[in-house]
Amino acid sequence: MSTPTRKKDRLFAEQILPGDFEFDKEVAEVFEDMISRSVPGYTTILDMIAILAENYIQENSKIYDLGCSLGGATFAITRQLPNIPCSIVAIDKSSAMIDRMEKKKASLGTTMALIECRCEDILNAEIFNASVVVLNFTLQFVQLSDRQRLIEKIFAGMNPGGILIVSEKIRFPDDKLNSLFTDMHHGFKGNRGYSKLEISQKRSALENVLIPETIDTHRSRLTQAGFNSFDVWFQCFNFASMVVFK
Repeated sequence: MSTPTRKKDRLFAEQILPGDFEFDKEVAEVFEDMISRSVPGYTTILDMIAILAENYIQENSKIYDLGCSLGGATFAITRQLPNIPCSIVAIDKSSAMIDRMEKKKASLGTTMALIECRCEDILNAEIFNASVVVLNFTLQFVQLSDRQRLIEKIFAGMNPGGILIVSEKIRFPDDKLNSLFTDMHHGFKGNRGYSKLEISQKRSALENVLIPETIDTHRSRLTQAGFNSFDVWFQCFNFASMVVFK
């Protein structure tokens, strides 16, 4: 089976009616291009998530990629894993994302047999025997009222010594810094071929869907759930990736 073709993101190139962003079939078809041109350091984040997983995977345990989209983190981890018995559970509630991920998995052959793809809401997903859990730009799309409950469920399903990796768009308590890093992010996207119309329309579409929080808010939530040794291991503009231990 051939790998699904990566298409260029032109979803917001023409004037469109206002509406909230959805992870539908159209987004799934261009998602790889969209996220690589929208998130500074995205490829580096995937590479380093794989290295973190390699270092902390426990024998006969599970790795969870929650809100996996097309499986960027999952496939990066699979390529990096040492030869020890384990499995990866990749979960996303978008059927369009999971369908394309399944096709890519099939095209990559038997080395991907340890991946289980599930079309499921992560809020309802069972998590157990986990030594590595990844929320790679996922928590920001979860309702604020559900975030603490999700983090506590993840903590309960993890093994001692396991790690949780959380990548997020963030905001800053200082309004000047918020404005600065937002402008820099828009400049980053402009340098990668997005027009001012595309940047503006996508920002409007995400406004009610992607709700960023401060680093301190993430730290407080994670430590309240029981995690420890919190820190940011990557940051560029208003994007960061954090790691904590159980």
